[in-house]
Amino acid sequence: MGGERRATDSAPTRYRPRRPSEGVLYRCVQQHLETWLARCRDGHDDEWSVPAYVEREFRRYLECGILAHGFARARCGQCGHDFLIAFSCKGRGVCPSCNARRMVATAAHLTDHVLPELPLRQWVLAVPKRLRYFLERDADLQGAALRLFLRAVESCLRAHSPGSGPAARLGAVAFIHRFGSTLNAHLHFHCAVIDGVFEPGAGGVVFHAATGLDATAITKVQAQVRRRLLRGFVRRGLLPGDDAQAMAQWQHGGGFSLDASVRIAAADRAGRERLLRYCTRPPFALDRLRERDPEHLLYESAKPGPGGNGPQILTPLQLLDRLAVLVPPPRVHRHRYFGVLAPNSPLRAAVTALAPGATTAPPAPPPEPPTVEPAYRRAARYAWAMLLARIYEVFPLVCSRCGAEMRIIAFITDPSTIRNILLHVGEPTAPPHIAPARGPPLWDLPDARTDEFYPHAQPAPEVEFDQRITW
Repeated sequence: MGGERRATDSAPTRYRPRRPSEGVLYRCVQQHLETWLARCRDGHDDEWSVPAYVEREFRRYLECGILAHGFARARCGQCGHDFLIAFSCKGRGVCPSCNARRMVATAAHLTDHVLPELPLRQWVLAVPKRLRYFLERDADLQGAALRLFLRAVESCLRAHSPGSGPAARLGAVAFIHRFGSTLNAHLHFHCAVIDGVFEPGAGGVVFHAATGLDATAITKVQAQVRRRLLRGFVRRGLLPGDDAQAMAQWQHGGGFSLDASVRIAAADRAGRERLLRYCTRPPFALDRLRERDPEHLLYESAKPGPGGNGPQILTPLQLLDRLAVLVPPPRVHRHRYFGVLAPNSPLRAAVTALAPGATTAPPAPPPEPPTVEPAYRRAARYAWAMLLARIYEVFPLVCSRCGAEMRIIAFITDPSTIRNILLHVGEPTAPPHIAPARGPPLWDLPDARTDEFYPHAQPAPEVEFDQRITW
């Protein structure tokens, strides 16, 4: 479920259900998905076959936010005003609305229940393209590289935290980004690391804040990570030793980039949540996509101008190619916990945000056995309305007529009931039509002959005109 806000001069900002079928991305997928799938299966351009989970993400996106596929009904108990809320697809790669919901929910959970009110620093690591090729295809190698990186960060924090010992550990949440700002495949790591280390003591857990962490210290971490990663790739047989020595001597970092300039103060709760939203952001921003002409789309760059990337001009099929590569595989975690925040750490219960003051106070007595809590009250779950309130600063379940609180009274899934209700409120009773696959022109097919019959091909033009210019 998703929505947007609307404000007028005479009325305050209020919730308005979204209509995804009116957007540029939805029309692109609706009109070109079948053509793109047929092209990939036929192998005209390459031998790549579309994975089942990628096709499933696109098809579920075409059903997201469409009332004809089912909806919930919210009603005001005082004035009787109601409205319909379409179901969401809960996708992870294509749908902008569900991606935004997942981003906000993850950032809210980490802010409210995981990260304590301590200084937070973002560490971002990027590696050369030659190493990135192996990291994108090997999940175990990704985990090994991430652990190597965070061990170097932990050593740096321990050295810059006065009073800490060799047993002190960091607390970090790592995010694996598989995309760049221009819809390109670019694997790199974003790590939200508590700016200090934790150490068990006689009175509980003690936090040692890091001081004096300057550019020189960060450069040393980058050199250490560079040296250890190259050595690890050579040991695994993925990189020849001579090439590793040459890459170690490259100037300006040799393709390795490490940034740790963003630091959030302990009291800046809003800044902490903004940083976590940035770390959990989706690969695609819908507000940066627009139509350039009937055959081309324009995707604006996040960093335009000198030193940045220019806008990307893509055909609809090229856009689907870019999005398909960025869809994460199923059952792959989007973020991971390290150090004292790891699930198996004995210090986790004493340092998380749900244990205020546990970093300096002695451990509390063992709690009583917990009771079974309803699903809607668990810490990891957030109500749809509360997430929208965090995004748009407007609560959707407030009546726009009388201001009273509304509640969801039904979930409609029966096809006949859906049709009757949509007819009554004047909404379309059928989902948007998905365009069938459009074959390539007959004269563009390899080794095509005019006397052969191609059932999916378009007939030859009646006039002399090179249509490949606009195809």
